[in-house]
Amino acid sequence: MERQQGEVKADRLERLDPLCDSEREMIKDTWAKVYQNCDDVGVAILIRLFVNFPSSKQYFSQFQQVEDPEELERSAQLRKHSRRVMNAINTLVENLHDGDKMVSVLKLLGKAHALRHKVEPVYFKILCGVILEVLVEDFPDCITPEVAGAWTKLLDAVYWHVKGVYEEVGWATSSAV
Repeated sequence: MERQQGEVKADRLERLDPLCDSEREMIKDTWAKVYQNCDDVGVAILIRLFVNFPSSKQYFSQFQQVEDPEELERSAQLRKHSRRVMNAINTLVENLHDGDKMVSVLKLLGKAHALRHKVEPVYFKILCGVILEVLVEDFPDCITPEVAGAWTKLLDAVYWHVKGVYEEVGWATSSAV
């Protein structure tokens, strides 16, 4: 029996662990501190991604051959992309109480990365892990275990929605996550 599109979406959403109000507030409070340093944090996230997962550089022609983290840090293109990553997270955080807006943002992000950039969806899962690592390490005073748990739920939702967009556009993946 064939499922209707709405049933598939509802089934996917039921498997998410939604954020409660206190978790949304924890995320907003900590993000306010993080976003004050958005350029440095964004660069730290991308450098960590490229150093720890060098295969991720395959999607960035300007970084493919760069091995030195200090050279990456000086790159104007890396800074520009890190700003886009941080602005996307900022948009999500600003809209934590508006699920439709969040889904819309993630749909645009997923479609662009699947169809235009041809990025394997597993890299979103990896990036979400790197974001959490950097936040925990760079902001130990405000990213308590409880706050990290809230961020984990948000980042899991990001990956879940982006992966769903990949499925909707018919992405044939070689990596099962």
